Amino acid sequence: MGKEVNGVSRSRFEMFTNSDEAVINKKLPKELLLRIFSFLDVVTLCRCAQVSRSWNVLALDGSNWQRIDLFDFQRDIEGRVVENISKRCGGFLRKLSLRGCLGVGDSALRTFSQNCRNIELLSLNGCTKITDSTCNSLSKFCPKLKHLDLASCTSITNLSLKALSEGCPLLEQLNISWCDQVTKDGIQALVRCCPGLKGLFLKGCTQLEDEALKHIGAHCPELVTLNLQTCSELIISSCQSSSSSLSLA
Repeated sequence: MGKEVNGVSRSRFEMFTNSDEAVINKKLPKELLLRIFSFLDVVTLCRCAQVSRSWNVLALDGSNWQRIDLFDFQRDIEGRVVENISKRCGGFLRKLSLRGCLGVGDSALRTFSQNCRNIELLSLNGCTKITDSTCNSLSKFCPKLKHLDLASCTSITNLSLKALSEGCPLLEQLNISWCDQVTKDGIQALVRCCPGLKGLFLKGCTQLEDEALKHIGAHCPELVTLNLQTCSELIISSCQSSSSSLSLA
């Protein structure tokens, strides 16, 4: 396999020939063109990919797809789209938002987890097809995950929190708001293995009891934000006694 130039294989650069009539392709080094493309958003990259063969190579290079937010296209995003993106981006992808993408399920997220093992921030907020299977995949393949949003993924249970605790010890922020199947047992498993948690959002987790808050207070010394909206006043009082520096939302 040919050597790489700024992350792009030499074979790809060989596709740029003097037959390319665009002046910009002749005047600017290909490394600089790739750098320029790295500042473009998803929509613009897709448009550029249709201009010419050389621009297609630049626009679709994985290094340009480190941060992707598909919220504006949520109605059109299906599982196969996520799978294709994961294959294109591979280890380059660091941040992905699938917020509101109702068509995305466990199968697509498994493929994603296998291909994008350097993911650090993932939003699945409102992806109601997601179950514990997705968290098992993330646990198995994505050890660098730091921020995970599972709000309104109502099929999530304690098994998800246990899986995340085993495979994603670097978690700093977790949103499981409205995941009302979660109980104190899931919270206990999570916080014991994720001591670096700084933000924990539990809004609407109606089954939580005082004991869950005691576990949080004992194992999360770096916790800054804890969202307990719609939880009882008794739970809030219990938590306030655990940490004077904690911000309750």
